[in-house]
Amino acid sequence: MNTRDAFALTRAAGATLTEQLASQFAERIRQRLLAPGARLPSVRDCARRHGVSAHTVVAAYDQLLAQGLVEARRQRGFFVRESQRAPASGPHVAPAAVAAEVPVRVAPVDATALIRGMFHGVSHLPAPGLGTLPPDWLDLPMLASALRRVLSHGDATLALQYGQPAGDVRLREALATKLADFGVRARSSQIVTATGATHALDIVSRALLSPGDAVLVDEPGWAVEYARLTQLGMRLLPVPRTADGPDLAVMATLAREHRPRMYVTVSVLHNPTGHSISLGDAHQVLKLAEAHDFFIVEDDTYAHLAPAHLPRLAALDGLQRTLYVSGFSKILTPSWRVGYVAAPPSLVERLIDVKLLSTLTTPAVLEQAVAHCLEQGSLRRHAERVTARLDAARHRSVQLAQAHGCRFVTPPQGLFGWVDTGVDTESLAQTLLDEGWLLAPGHLFHATRRPSTVMRINFATSQDARFWQAFGRGRHPSS
Repeated sequence: MNTRDAFALTRAAGATLTEQLASQFAERIRQRLLAPGARLPSVRDCARRHGVSAHTVVAAYDQLLAQGLVEARRQRGFFVRESQRAPASGPHVAPAAVAAEVPVRVAPVDATALIRGMFHGVSHLPAPGLGTLPPDWLDLPMLASALRRVLSHGDATLALQYGQPAGDVRLREALATKLADFGVRARSSQIVTATGATHALDIVSRALLSPGDAVLVDEPGWAVEYARLTQLGMRLLPVPRTADGPDLAVMATLAREHRPRMYVTVSVLHNPTGHSISLGDAHQVLKLAEAHDFFIVEDDTYAHLAPAHLPRLAALDGLQRTLYVSGFSKILTPSWRVGYVAAPPSLVERLIDVKLLSTLTTPAVLEQAVAHCLEQGSLRRHAERVTARLDAARHRSVQLAQAHGCRFVTPPQGLFGWVDTGVDTESLAQTLLDEGWLLAPGHLFHATRRPSTVMRINFATSQDARFWQAFGRGRHPSS
């Protein structure tokens, strides 16, 4: 089987091998599938990978240099050129281990490379680096039925007008009932809807933060959140993530030294490690937040894939200084951009104002369709089916990963596995992209760029033996 159609060179083409190779790299750079700062394969590796001479590769890299797409660094190789460097007064990142050190600048570009790879559809193959469930795992009849129900039995004029500022009342009431399952007590008046959980996080950040504010974040953590906060001008304070939650000693030091305004965390089925916070650590985090007067933003995006009994900070805190964010892209469909934030009553109007300025309102038809799925129990039944299927996929993916020499850094749980491959995963990701496989290398999940042998895999899309065969070839290219 030949899967190299994603990056194939042919001597029968109208362009020379040099031109083809340069064109392929140029296209990936322009699409940001290769992010600024990424290192191109060495001349030897690239020549071996594509079956061409070293002279052909050098000539192709020279063309990229001439186009201003890459830069040569003496005795280090070729790197994708930074298209726009951060200004001298730009945002900073404080190293977690030594809180008092001078912060280091960071350019939030890697997250968009992964996202663009998802949207471009690198190939027809499953994407082990994807952050969502495969389409064939989703319940299209359930979605279609919910939409028909809303449009035929509800108020059809919903599709012809703006939604309500805080979000559809029916959905907010259904969400208040759902949140009680997790122990989060919120009235419908405390809930503001958004166009997905990411938008909800953005609303919270814009409402509560100002440029230059310090924000505590988990590390490893979600690359998109690092990038989003940095672009808003915040100073990131990475806190190492342990099996029980954030490293409390580091968090206490950072809080004392930098006076953070907020802590953003995925407390349950953490992305990428799969860890969930322990009850004891959750209490300690809340005590630190009270002592140092910062908000906690709890991103519970994977709530539908997790046991309801796991501790939620918002439940323990009673939504006093905690804001609870979630959505439905991980369980219903990524295309229904329905998310929400449950907040302390004193913050609700401020959140609504920011929402109105960013999107005016949110689509009432989709919000009522989600409400229907919640009210009828169809979402709960679908989540139970998905969770059972995910358990089986996780078991198979773990077996395949271990059979190919990988070690799980953390116990496999939830949607993602945090896997040590033993090789540089940024380079490995480029190699496998040539064969049509999209990876999520470990450096994406750190606030500052660093080499990593770890990658995040999606258990639902990593159970294909063909991927692990390609992984084996990429990991041991000379074998």
